[in-house]
Amino acid sequence: QAIEHQLKICGYKSNVDVVALYLARHLSQFPKLRYLWINNNKIQDLTFLVKNYCLTELYLNNNELTDISGALRHLCSLQILFLHKNELKNLGKTVKELKGMISLQTLNLFQNPLAYDPDYRLYVIYFLPSVQLLDRKLVTQRERESAIHLCNPKRAWVMQSVAFGKRVDTSLRTTVGSSRCPQPARRPIVPSGHEFGNNTNKVPFEDPEDAVLVRATTRSLMEFSSVDWNKVATCQERRLKNKAEEPLEKLTVQFK
Repeated sequence: QAIEHQLKICGYKSNVDVVALYLARHLSQFPKLRYLWINNNKIQDLTFLVKNYCLTELYLNNNELTDISGALRHLCSLQILFLHKNELKNLGKTVKELKGMISLQTLNLFQNPLAYDPDYRLYVIYFLPSVQLLDRKLVTQRERESAIHLCNPKRAWVMQSVAFGKRVDTSLRTTVGSSRCPQPARRPIVPSGHEFGNNTNKVPFEDPEDAVLVRATTRSLMEFSSVDWNKVATCQERRLKNKAEEPLEKLTVQFK
């Protein structure tokens, strides 16, 4: 009766029109519910949220929750989730339940037993990359890098070592006299009748050293380029950021 009275005061004509609610017992009546405050209670089970797919903000702090497995994974639109001051103990199971929330940006888990794990913060940052504010503290780029090194050292090693190589055709110069004044190599003269492609088996140069010189002046270089992959945004990070990306610095090394 109290809920019906509040609905009339707010001008709602039916349950499906409700988008904000502070507390209700039978929440399945409100499929379009987006904001829900049920903090500061003694809630131990969350199965009553099974039909509230539209929730974007959920405040569950100060309750008696010990496990949320299977209770929240369907809330894919959730952006803010407060779970602090509960009794959640299993970090792996808790994070696994939240992995599907690709829009989750604000998460509170402090003052739970799981928060005392020494790698708790980096673990959450790695497996929930969309979270930008964790336990009232902004997630930094340095923390994201540390999380990769901790949770996926192989990926961290690859990110530091990947480069792209290509052949670069360029003519080398031979040094004549001072090393500060490189001079173009002399152009060998191919004797008449010894051109390539005329089906002759004769030696094309009078002096074999000329052949070596031609090969040396036309050989290619190998060029490798690499960037700092820690600064390359993932597709999920690019989707969350509205500002244009800054051009990356590229390091290029050439090998003869």
